[in-house]
Amino acid sequence: MPSHEVEIKFRVADIEELSSRLRQLGLQQVTPRTHEMNVLFDLPGRPLRARGEILRLRKYGETWVLTHKGRSEDQGGPHKKRVETETRVENGEKMEAILRELQFEPSFRYEKFRAEWKGSEGHVVVDETPIGNLGEIEGPPRWIDSMASQLGIDRKHYMTDTYAGLFATWKKETGSDATEMTFAAVSRAGKR
Repeated sequence: MPSHEVEIKFRVADIEELSSRLRQLGLQQVTPRTHEMNVLFDLPGRPLRARGEILRLRKYGETWVLTHKGRSEDQGGPHKKRVETETRVENGEKMEAILRELQFEPSFRYEKFRAEWKGSEGHVVVDETPIGNLGEIEGPPRWIDSMASQLGIDRKHYMTDTYAGLFATWKKETGSDATEMTFAAVSRAGKR
C-alpha cells in the first residue's frame, strides 16, 4: 500500500556529534552503520525521470527493496512530499533481470553507509556518501521541524533534492567527471 513520504535532508558536519545528540534526545538507533547500494531504473527516453518519478532497487545490508516514488507534491513548503510504494524483494539479482526484460535499464547508481534512528513520530538517518555526510529527517512536518530545531538545523539549510540531484549539483561545483555516486567512481574521477 502506498504511503506519503515527508522528509528533508541536511548536511552533517560531525557524525559522532549528531549521533550523540540523537541519543540525548531519546531516539533509538534501529540500524547501525550499514552499507547500501541503490540503482535507479528507467525506460529508454527516461520517461520516469521526465515525470519526476523514481524506480529504485536497493540493497541495504543483506535486504533488497524495490521502491517506486511518485512525483514530489508541490506544497510550497520546506518539506519534500511524495507517494512512496515499496516492497522487500527476495532476490535482487532476479528482480534486476526482470526489470531488464521489461526494458528498464540502470540510469543512476549511488551508494552510502546509513545508520537509522527512530523517534516518537519519525526517523532520522545519517548517510556517509561519496559527496559528503548527509542526514534525513522523515515524519510529520511538525515533528520534522521540531527535530531539526532540536538538532540546530535552520530551515534555510533544509534540502529536498534527490541524491541524483545532489550529485549533479556536486559535479557542477567540483568539476568532477564521475558518472555515478559510488565511492570508487568518485575517488577515481578527475576534477577540472
